[in-house]
Amino acid sequence: QVQLVESGGGLVQAGASLRLSCAASGLAFSTYTMGWFRQAPGKERELVAVISWSGGSTSYADSVKGRIAISRDNSRKSVYLQMNSLKPEDTAVYYCAAAPAGYGLTYRISNYARWGQGTQVTVSS
Repeated sequence: QVQLVESGGGLVQAGASLRLSCAASGLAFSTYTMGWFRQAPGKERELVAVISWSGGSTSYADSVKGRIAISRDNSRKSVYLQMNSLKPEDTAVYYCAAAPAGYGLTYRISNYARWGQGTQVTVSS
């Protein structure tokens, strides 16, 4: 069956860095746009970054531009989120998700058919 498994979350101090990973299985990974979303307590789930099927195009939420980078390795069926200069407001559960490549760099949550279980990121001040 299809599985997306996130890892790399944790508790860090403000200004630190984390690298999240998402390993996919059971799907033709290179035919999917991949996105990283986050959801903080009491808030809606929001897209943080998205990367095209080839890795050639990316897009970021304004709140993370310049601090976060998304990348993928299709040979390893994995997508990554490098997060630098973390802030307390980055605290959330982070999810990776897959959308059919035909949607392009989509921000629409409903376009993402496959989701991981999430990994907690907590940034202390």
